[in-house]
Amino acid sequence: MNIVVLDGHTLNPGDLSWDALRTLGTCTIHDRTPTDQIVAHARDAEILFTNKTVLSRDTLLQLPKLRFIGVLATGFNVVDAAAARERGVAVCNVPGYGTKSVAQMVMALILELAHRTGHHGQTVRDGRWSQSPDFCYWDHPLIELDSLTLGIVGYGRIGEAVANVARAFGMKIIAQSRAPKKVDGVTFVELETLFREADIISLHCPLTPENKGLVNASRLALMKPTAFLVNTARGPLVDEPALADALNSGRIAGAALDVLSVEPPAANHPLFTARNCLITPHIAWATRAARARLMETAVANLKAFLADRPQNVVNP
Repeated sequence: MNIVVLDGHTLNPGDLSWDALRTLGTCTIHDRTPTDQIVAHARDAEILFTNKTVLSRDTLLQLPKLRFIGVLATGFNVVDAAAARERGVAVCNVPGYGTKSVAQMVMALILELAHRTGHHGQTVRDGRWSQSPDFCYWDHPLIELDSLTLGIVGYGRIGEAVANVARAFGMKIIAQSRAPKKVDGVTFVELETLFREADIISLHCPLTPENKGLVNASRLALMKPTAFLVNTARGPLVDEPALADALNSGRIAGAALDVLSVEPPAANHPLFTARNCLITPHIAWATRAARARLMETAVANLKAFLADRPQNVVNP
């Protein structure tokens, strides 16, 4: 059996092992696959793994031996799942592997917005504290999270995990979900109410055609001028030029984003120069513990498929 991994570097830059996958067949690992080399790399594959390499309908039609696509992520929009189903190719993803790590990153971003520890630490290294006439100083308001309202958009696994951590800081939790449920300590509200009432908004919903640009100029206008926006979900949920305008005009106090609409972004991205905007390079998912779980489940998905007991199939 011929197994090909198209873009294995982000999952395993060298601190994990592919050995469990190699026990299942002849295995070729590509760190990256440029668009013009996808068919060449995948032509003889029966089993194909991808993280962010796009497998379009046209590409799939050129892979006659293909039986299984393993997505090395939760989101599977890089694969034309309908075209795969028409060809009898199973597509399996890996849900839930990064819940704890993403929730941890959300709180790291919130705490950075509240305390600006990176900035203040750098000023010390630059010599400013040594030259200060006072025993302390700060350049930004220092914000206590206790009693502030966190608005969570999308109350799935990650949204719930974020709520649990935020409650430890004494935060009040409101949430919006397609399927509201009764949860102790969480008040479910309409989306516009959440944008009006939250001191911090954190996005945890999947990207769909309906919610692309969910955070737009009109919703940003509903937010408190002291409010923060955090996005560790999907970049296209946010109208980025509108967010840049809201930050630069002082319409909202700040934003922290781990995802952008195009990754990697252009060097002249409008948010790079926006006021009070923290951007990290899509790393919320990438702790070693989370990547190890991802690897383990990806291999388990293939084993289950080979045993005729497929799991985590997204195109049944």
